[in-house]
Amino acid sequence: EESLQMWDLNKRLEAYLARVKFLEEENEVLRAEIQSAKGSPAGEPWRARYDEELRALRDALDCAFREKCSAELARDNLYDEVQQVKSRCQKEQAAREEAKKLLSLSRKELEEERRAQIWLKERAAQLEKEVEALLEVHEEEKAGLDQELMSFSESLEGFRCAPVAFQPVEVQDYSKRLSDIWRGAVETYKTEVSQLEASLCQAKENLWKAVEDNQQNQLQLQHLEKELAGLRARKELLEESLAQQWQEQRGEAEKFQLAMEALDQEKQRLRVQIAQVLEDRQQLMHLKMSLSLEVATYRTLLEAESTRLQLPAG
Repeated sequence: EESLQMWDLNKRLEAYLARVKFLEEENEVLRAEIQSAKGSPAGEPWRARYDEELRALRDALDCAFREKCSAELARDNLYDEVQQVKSRCQKEQAAREEAKKLLSLSRKELEEERRAQIWLKERAAQLEKEVEALLEVHEEEKAGLDQELMSFSESLEGFRCAPVAFQPVEVQDYSKRLSDIWRGAVETYKTEVSQLEASLCQAKENLWKAVEDNQQNQLQLQHLEKELAGLRARKELLEESLAQQWQEQRGEAEKFQLAMEALDQEKQRLRVQIAQVLEDRQQLMHLKMSLSLEVATYRTLLEAESTRLQLPAG
């Protein structure tokens, strides 16, 4: 029975010794690989590569952050320019409305001047007709007076001598008075005509001035419309550029976010691998210690057994 136990213990010892030898060889191989990896300058360890990649990614992230800051600054500048363009558009819109109001006022003044000119023309024609009527009446009265004077002179020729009491002063006074009245009417007509001509000239000057102001307002309005169209086109270009930069910045941010997530996943995976390697190494150490204890135990048992077997022979 003791021989069977010793044989079983020897088999188990051989198995444990083979396992220990195999683990020691594997440990030596791993130690040699670690030493070669540490000593070889070409093959850098995974931690150094990981640190290098992490450093490069951090540099890329810093560069992307700087680009993002510059893009945000450019976006703010573009927003300020858009606000300035909007304020300028509002000012030009207000100036355009003011020009339209001035243009409407100029048109009203032009219509009033045209109406005044038409009224003055009608008034001048009416005065000309009145003067012509007065001249006709004056000519008729003058012709009547001349006819009466001729008839009166013919009647006077029938007398040999004129009476002392008769004097043709009244007829001359009447004719002189009529002439004075006609001259006064003519002077009044001339005065009114000169006043009407002066008013007509003033109306023409106002009309030309209104026309010139209207033309200037039209030119200014066209110039403002051109500037407004240019500002609108520039605003559209700036908005398109801002939208494009925003899309590019968003795409780059998504790319960097994906890269950071990939790095985090790689970091977690490496941590899991490191933990697994450490756990395996710890298990190997425990197994080695347990095997060492068993070997020491079996060695002690063998020594004790060999001592017990040698005592009877001695």
